[in-house]
Amino acid sequence: MRKQIVAGNWKMNTTPEQGIELVKEIMKNIGHACTSVNYIVCPPYTHLSEVAKITCGTAIQVGAQNCAEEAKGAYTGEVSAEMIASLGVHYVILGHSERRQYYGETSATLNKRMRQAYANGLVPIYCVGETLEERESGKLWDVVKAQIEEVIFELTADEFRHAIIAYEPVWAIGTGKVASADQAQEMHAFIRKTLAVKFKDAATQTPILYGGSVKPDNAKEIFAKEDVDGGLIGGASLKAEDFMGIGKGFN
Repeated sequence: MRKQIVAGNWKMNTTPEQGIELVKEIMKNIGHACTSVNYIVCPPYTHLSEVAKITCGTAIQVGAQNCAEEAKGAYTGEVSAEMIASLGVHYVILGHSERRQYYGETSATLNKRMRQAYANGLVPIYCVGETLEERESGKLWDVVKAQIEEVIFELTADEFRHAIIAYEPVWAIGTGKVASADQAQEMHAFIRKTLAVKFKDAATQTPILYGGSVKPDNAKEIFAKEDVDGGLIGGASLKAEDFMGIGKGFN
């Protein structure tokens, strides 16, 4: 059985104090959540250390929102995978559409980040997804396939077994628009089929998360689909009640 995952991407939100209060509130409610769900929170770099300390030994795990391409050196403003892992962090989001769109990340740079993540024992949550223009022009399948082939297919079979994929239709991120449950399932099934070209049976065990305006009131319908194994949550992860409510979508 594949892991059921609800991961919260806090993006550039919360001060350290606010982030600590948020994770404490999530921890208060974890006992009322579905016990089969794996919860991950991904705060900004500034509070990774404290959040990792607070959640250590609990059912909540911690991820970073990115990592540097290089191991160390004169790269002002960057944070290495080694630094992140040293804090007790286990996951890292790579390839988020906002990083691709605003900061020019490409498959070439993401391959370097992926190498750093694995070298330091971090599990990547690798994001793929198409823009509205790409969907409407019928290019969505080619776009997502290329994002997988150019990065995920560079992994070894052993590395792939530890990867998580997140499908994020760019047109549904922060817009209030949501892919229908059927649209999500259609793309998730396509992703799994594409992964199986290289990784065969292992692809059936890979968690594929849906990201794009998931909320407590639509999570159950989306998560009920065969190839949807959870969500990468943006805005709704900033409210403990909503975040935990999304996890109840597996019930």
